[in-house]
Amino acid sequence: MFKDVAQLKSYCDENNIQMIDFKMIDLFGRWRHLTIPAGRFNEDTMKRGIGFDGSNYGYAPVEKSDMVFIPDLSTAILEPFSEIRTISMIGDVFITDDPPRPFDQYPRAVAQRAEQYMKSLGIADVMKTGPEFEFYVFDHISFETKPNRISVNIDAEQAEWNTGNDDYNLGYKIPHHGGYHMTPPMDILYNLRSEMCMLLEERGVAIKYHHHEVGGPGQLEIEVEPGPMCEMADKTMLIKYIIKNAAFNAEKTATFMPKPLYGEAGNGMHVHMHLFKDGKPIFYDEKGYSGLSQTALYFIGGLLKHARALCALTDPSTNSYKRLVPGYEAPVSICYATANRSAVIRVPDYAKAPDQKRFEIRNPDATCNPYYAYAAILMAGLDGIENKIDPVAEGFGPYDINLYTLPKEEQEKIKPLPFSLEEALDALEGDNEFLTKDGVFPKRLLEIWIEKKRAEAKSIASIPHPAEFGLYYDL
Repeated sequence: MFKDVAQLKSYCDENNIQMIDFKMIDLFGRWRHLTIPAGRFNEDTMKRGIGFDGSNYGYAPVEKSDMVFIPDLSTAILEPFSEIRTISMIGDVFITDDPPRPFDQYPRAVAQRAEQYMKSLGIADVMKTGPEFEFYVFDHISFETKPNRISVNIDAEQAEWNTGNDDYNLGYKIPHHGGYHMTPPMDILYNLRSEMCMLLEERGVAIKYHHHEVGGPGQLEIEVEPGPMCEMADKTMLIKYIIKNAAFNAEKTATFMPKPLYGEAGNGMHVHMHLFKDGKPIFYDEKGYSGLSQTALYFIGGLLKHARALCALTDPSTNSYKRLVPGYEAPVSICYATANRSAVIRVPDYAKAPDQKRFEIRNPDATCNPYYAYAAILMAGLDGIENKIDPVAEGFGPYDINLYTLPKEEQEKIKPLPFSLEEALDALEGDNEFLTKDGVFPKRLLEIWIEKKRAEAKSIASIPHPAEFGLYYDL
């Protein structure tokens, strides 16, 4: 939005901007923020940054926790949810040397190094990334985990379970698993989605479309136009922020949790990708399988070769693996195909033009830290190109059939995605050299990630599950 401090200060004076908000991302992908009066922002802010305690963000040990945040003026937007007129921006984190030194574990730094590594290979200079954002909007959510009570209570006005509600009911409930592209009056969240999209468009996020998704109790999707990988990671954080806050302002609650409802469709974040060099697409070949070049197939080979390890970064919650089960259009088999939603890699059949030729990886979900997830996807694909990993020779397909209907003996020939977060972490522990090339992912970062995620999985595994009482209480 701004090129220099003078331009920012001029805008603040002309538009009565009173506060400037800085948003930073923690290890697991949550935004944190701090705010200063607009008059305090000056050239020194850009040189020396603003100090904070990095240990509370999950990165550094307490004895080396002092860090500085230096804003990126080009990311500035008008904050949509503050009562006092506020400019918001993200930026980068540095170690408190003189001059400050970039902090190598910071997610934005990892994504930037991945892009630099891609350029250094001479393969491409841009990876365009286009995520699809699936999420639920509920009218109520309460949950607790206590010694005497383990409960979750969710409600959505439009859900089928409310057909018999005598307190307030106008009918028009969406059937179980029947929400795909439903229209008003059943689609009571249409106006809210449009509001979310307009807020995003006004802040530089180009919207492809929005619609109601399969899940009847308020599952929605917003898909955005693709953009450069690191820039799209920035926008992913903004998209989630605007969706959650717009819902909150409408007295509703939005969640990107992969499987918030038993028996309903889960929330994925399918990631479309294609590479360009000097403005020209390198994934297209009219004579190749599904119009894909050999380079594109090698990229797919890298993604599938490292798919199990990637899951530790693209599907990093215990809840992620409740989504990755057969029967809900979520992938479980490590393979590729055209127009096949049961495969990990799907090549859209409708994308036929050279600059549109791409594929999507379907297992990621939005509990990921997008900088780490997108960077890991790029590094896996580049490893495939560098090492000429042929997906056909590796037995990854193509499988242009419904994988869920394959005979059991045929299904067993296809390697599965991990069944749990622990399995994904095991895979990452044994397969991470493709990530650490040229220092893109620091070894220490991966060690911290695995250690903290193992502790998270262990903690969840120790909590009694309500379904266990039905299975074992009377034994």
